[in-house]
Amino acid sequence: MAAAVIDIDLSNDLEDVTDLDRYTDAYVLVRFHGRPVGHFWTQVRNARVPAGELSREGLKAALPALSRQWLERQLRWTSPRTRPLPSATVAICTRERPDDLARALRAVTRMAGREHAVIVVDNRPSNDATAQVVAAHPHVRYIREDTRGLNAARNRALREAATDIVAFCDDDATPEDGWIEALREAFDHRLMACATGLTLPLELETPAQEWFERSSPFGRGYFRHEFDPLHCSPQSAGQVGAGANMAIRRDAVAVAGPFDERLDAGTPTRSGGDHEMFARLLAHGYRLVYEPAAVSWHRHRRTWPELRDTIEGYGTGVYAMWTGRVIEHGELAVLKQAVRWFVGVQLPQLAKALAGRPDAMPRDLALAELAGCAKGPLAWIASARTRRAPRAA
Repeated sequence: MAAAVIDIDLSNDLEDVTDLDRYTDAYVLVRFHGRPVGHFWTQVRNARVPAGELSREGLKAALPALSRQWLERQLRWTSPRTRPLPSATVAICTRERPDDLARALRAVTRMAGREHAVIVVDNRPSNDATAQVVAAHPHVRYIREDTRGLNAARNRALREAATDIVAFCDDDATPEDGWIEALREAFDHRLMACATGLTLPLELETPAQEWFERSSPFGRGYFRHEFDPLHCSPQSAGQVGAGANMAIRRDAVAVAGPFDERLDAGTPTRSGGDHEMFARLLAHGYRLVYEPAAVSWHRHRRTWPELRDTIEGYGTGVYAMWTGRVIEHGELAVLKQAVRWFVGVQLPQLAKALAGRPDAMPRDLALAELAGCAKGPLAWIASARTRRAPRAA
């Protein structure tokens, strides 16, 4: 099974999408004058999706966002920018994925041109494959970082940049034209410390990719959302977005401290570094924003074992991050949140999976997530033995 990824714009005349012989389903992104406003899933019949269905279902999917945009214009809720756009560096942190990196660099260099600095941080490489990919782009700076871990690479990017913000793009992601400008526009207040964007599926060629996008998408919808410490607790910072598509203000990091190098890929904790940073920024009184105009396409893990490993890693990272917040900061509210998530979400999810319900999470994925959660506390302790806590400059 596979799902076609279709991109339509309601402001254009729509035609049948054909030659879909390999696909049983379709994920349809809906735009209006280029801006994403919704999406829907549909079945592929006779290797095609008719224009009438695209128009009808596309309008249904887009109506909430289009109504919101119309209302904002009528009520003049949007005000002209009064602060200059921040300067930006685009950073790609990578480790031995040259094919993915080559695709990401083509998109980034086309989009950023020479106006914005672009750096690639190669994390503890065992060969020169990444350096060779970067060498094909003369205006991209190659940096080798030998401290293992994604957060160590992110911190190196923040130290090396000389701009107001650093926009992070995953090596397996492809940002659209206008991505960096949308992220820059999001920093419209002096307390806005971080922005995330809309992350969409680059391909849905395998059951693993399709399941991930249906159940655990990186995107957070088609409305701009602002998060501030008065209305969003640090413990719920995961709703802000994902590190695959984010920008950080460097002077806020100088106050709140760098990414926690005890967390995320390359350490025993495996993930959680982005959400821990979001939580810390909120705890320091900063604002965060989710801006769906900043669009990037992410290639999800293609095989089922890769997906299962990813889901386990997410569970480990969440519980590792929570362990650190309790031990180091005494945030007992985290314990309440962990219990609520386990009792209210994970146990019912596991029960449905074991019962074989058709709408349930696959059994092996549910068990993998729980196994990852169980490993989280010890993973944080193991990582804390070798890494120091983040300190403000």
